[in-house]
Amino acid sequence: MSKISRSRAKVSPSVRLLKVVGIHAPVEVRRHPTARRLTLRVSRTRRAVILTMPRGSDFREADRFLSRSLEWVRERLECVPEPAPFIDGATVPLRGVPHKIVFTGETRRGTVVRVESSEGRRMPALHVFGLEEHAPRRLKDWLTAEAARDLDARVAHHARALGVRARRITMRDQKSRWGSCSSAGQLSFSWRLVLAPPFVLDYVAAHEVAHLLEMNHGPRFWRTVAKALPDYEEAKAWLHIHGLDLYRYDVEE
Repeated sequence: MSKISRSRAKVSPSVRLLKVVGIHAPVEVRRHPTARRLTLRVSRTRRAVILTMPRGSDFREADRFLSRSLEWVRERLECVPEPAPFIDGATVPLRGVPHKIVFTGETRRGTVVRVESSEGRRMPALHVFGLEEHAPRRLKDWLTAEAARDLDARVAHHARALGVRARRITMRDQKSRWGSCSSAGQLSFSWRLVLAPPFVLDYVAAHEVAHLLEMNHGPRFWRTVAKALPDYEEAKAWLHIHGLDLYRYDVEE
């Protein structure tokens, strides 16, 4: 019996999204010109199952392959943190501190989000203003702007210390890396760094600024990072242990 639903959403000429009986996560089927066999992996950052097919394979063959691997997929999905969408009453970390999300439903000129301290309540809160249907996106935009502000300051600090200059800083919704540095001196960062404790954001800023001098991860690169941030190992370890959890938070799809 086929495990693949007949409902197939075509994302691009080479990618289809499928609903699969027994798997509570989207399945992306990708045709790749250089693939020689069917392969399967679970993306821990996107909570998605990715099935890669050679050009000559068909969906019946993919169906049989996926059917044989259902238990393997379920076991790995169980290890992936559950999504934590931006909804009223949910909790999201801001600079490492849990905050309660409050959708006010009110419109306040010039104010998108107001941060309230934890005085008299169990935890601080993020009051999001505007229509409730727009509140999740407004909160994400606000968090992205806060991340940009923090990273601008820390990049400038480390660039001065190392005697370099970043040409441009951009925020992205990256799922494979926390930051990147181009050969032209442009730095990009994940907005989710504002969810982590400040010393973690500071480390990623120092890491990418160091790439302006050393475009590699060799010994000289790590000596440069240590020059900018001597205790960087603590932040590096934090990301290794807790970084995946930050990908739980996002606007509900």
